[in-house]
Amino acid sequence: MGEAILSDIFTNVLIPATAVVGIAFALLQWVLVSKVRLSPGEADAEGTGKNGYSEYLIDEEEGLNDHNVVVKCAEIQRAISEDALIRATAGASSFLFTEYQYVGIFMAIFAILIFLFLGSVEGFSTKSQPCTYSKDKTCKPALANAIFSTLSFLLGGITSVVSGFLGMKIATYANARTTLEARKGVGKAFIIAFRSGAVMGFLLAANGLLILFISINLFKLYYGDDWEGLFEAITGYGLGGSSMALFGRVGGGIYTKAADVGADLVGKVERNIPEDDPRNPAVIADNVGDNVGDIAGMGSDLFGSYAESSCAALVVASISSFGINHDLTAMLYPLLISSMGIIVCLITTLFATDFFEIKAVKEIEPSLKRQLIISTILMTFGIAIVSWVALPSTFTIFNFGVQKSVKNWELFFCVAIGLWAGLVIGFITEYYTSNAYSPVQDVADSCRTGAATNVIFGLALGYKSVIIPIFAIAVSIFVSFSLAAMYGIAVAALGMLSTIATGLAIDAYGPISDNAGGIAEMAGMSHRIRERTDALDAAGNTTAAIGKGFAIGSAALVSLALFGAFVSRAEISTVDVLTPKVFIGLLVGAMLPYWFSAMTMKSVGSAALKMVEEVRRQFNTIPGLMEGTARPDYTNCVKISTDASIKEMIPPGALVMLTPLVVGTLFGVETLSGVLAGSLVSGVQIAISASNTGGAWDNAKKYIEAGASEHARLLGPKGSDPHKAAVIGDTIGDPLKDTSGPSLNILIKLMAVESLVFAPFFATHGGLLFKLF
Repeated sequence: MGEAILSDIFTNVLIPATAVVGIAFALLQWVLVSKVRLSPGEADAEGTGKNGYSEYLIDEEEGLNDHNVVVKCAEIQRAISEDALIRATAGASSFLFTEYQYVGIFMAIFAILIFLFLGSVEGFSTKSQPCTYSKDKTCKPALANAIFSTLSFLLGGITSVVSGFLGMKIATYANARTTLEARKGVGKAFIIAFRSGAVMGFLLAANGLLILFISINLFKLYYGDDWEGLFEAITGYGLGGSSMALFGRVGGGIYTKAADVGADLVGKVERNIPEDDPRNPAVIADNVGDNVGDIAGMGSDLFGSYAESSCAALVVASISSFGINHDLTAMLYPLLISSMGIIVCLITTLFATDFFEIKAVKEIEPSLKRQLIISTILMTFGIAIVSWVALPSTFTIFNFGVQKSVKNWELFFCVAIGLWAGLVIGFITEYYTSNAYSPVQDVADSCRTGAATNVIFGLALGYKSVIIPIFAIAVSIFVSFSLAAMYGIAVAALGMLSTIATGLAIDAYGPISDNAGGIAEMAGMSHRIRERTDALDAAGNTTAAIGKGFAIGSAALVSLALFGAFVSRAEISTVDVLTPKVFIGLLVGAMLPYWFSAMTMKSVGSAALKMVEEVRRQFNTIPGLMEGTARPDYTNCVKISTDASIKEMIPPGALVMLTPLVVGTLFGVETLSGVLAGSLVSGVQIAISASNTGGAWDNAKKYIEAGASEHARLLGPKGSDPHKAAVIGDTIGDPLKDTSGPSLNILIKLMAVESLVFAPFFATHGGLLFKLF
């Protein structure tokens, strides 16, 4: 079979070293962002300019710096990022701390469940047992698997929480700085927003890689040569990551969309005031929501996808020739792919921040798209190098009970096809959600006849946008499975996520730019500054949709790989859909995404209803509010969003977390396999449709507001009937694209990884109802 060129010792040095480089690069970007000062009188390293300001902040366009503008920007940032309104838990930090208290209780309870369920497989025995896949060998006791699975679950959960929290802190740190840089020109503001996104992207990718690598090596001290047990226990890392991501996405999504819908419907439609106008009582809650939903939730979500794809690949590899022969370098091939991804993304980032300068608004979106293309091309060569040096020329991969012979170039194709499928999904998503193309322009044009036709066109666009991404996913699955069985699908998912640092940087850039525009409006900065931040936000809106496309596509591949690992671990020979046990599971599984979406949509609607009533009450009862002479009560609006999100995130989370446990315990592994397959097939379609429909409605509204073309000017200006119809479409789409859609990809992969973790228990004690009758 041959040996890998890369030695085990070099592998053990290379992976953590790359992670450290990623962290160092993130800190460098942080330092560069920090050079923008928020306090009048503070000077940066370049010296002090007129009026006590650093020359770095001098407004080149207008030749003037206003103390009040800078002070006001700093005050607004503090209101967003800190607990400025203590009793109402106003800031993003305080909301996340409140959310994490509830999530911490869940983590503790679920960790106990993992220990009890897995420990009871062999009656909490401390004796060694025959290995699952190699009966002639002995493996560590089930009790050890229970303990280490619980530990890895807690590690994954904590890493996910930290990832989300760091992302939020970075975003709130960068918001006002992006606003201030917009006075120097759109290029300067773009660099600050993108650098800030890069801090989050590289910290998350590097931390996830480093902690997974350290966990594997620490667990190996106990497991020794029992790699089958070691990597089965490591799957808890993916479960912990996605569990926290679910609550972050759902809770944050409810928070931000309740505030957004309330602010838009009353402020823009009824009162005809601009977006982010400080007179709007819901405006602070809206800006806080951008951070806790779009940043913290999204960071946890993509970390979960990364952790699960790595765990799925490692589990299959451990029962293939890599694990049987204890070939460490080949075994850690998924981590080496991620390491190469960090280096590639580092080089790619320099193209946006150092090699090319943005000089005009029209260059923003091409620059972001160039990031995706450059990272994909460079990563293709990177994958080829890693596959050549880290893999033997020929090896075997476990394929449902038999070992399939695979060559290293075949595995290269598996990763590469996942990588390029991600790019295809990204650009198709852009085509259907960017206002530069006809689909969104058609949606905008439909606003001429009112909100109803806008909704009809938007729904049709979302359904149609599913077609090509599903074909891309299908081709990836067929080719990857043909070449390398379930391991091929797992590494294809990893290929799609290999450029996660760049993807996250682009994703985080959007909400940062959005908040920068809000701060510009609230600080009373000139219309030209707001135009620049709007241009940054419009580009970010499209790239955020691309990011969601990546997340959903990778979730489909990850879920299928985990499903294959579950079927193997549960010792199911075939999944026959004509068997009643499987078919009823298939039906129920296909229904679950609809149930889940109904719960999240209703939660946003209920919270938005309270928000609309509160905003109306303040406009009607506070004298001088519309005139700008009185200050609105931001506290109450923040409290409505906080209370609603904390309360409403629990039922959808419980539905996802309890379904595998209930089905596996009562109905057995065959029915559970049907549930997993049904939820995967149904969930992917709904997630893509919901995300793209919401993104199209949002950009149709922005298309009319910008008035950049003759067609758009005919539909505008702001406040016109077509614009009001577009705002209504946008508010309907908000919970689709930012709550239900993104959360669904967590649903499909979380149920799969949970089933895999609990597979030993289900295989031994599951199907209680069928055993009784």
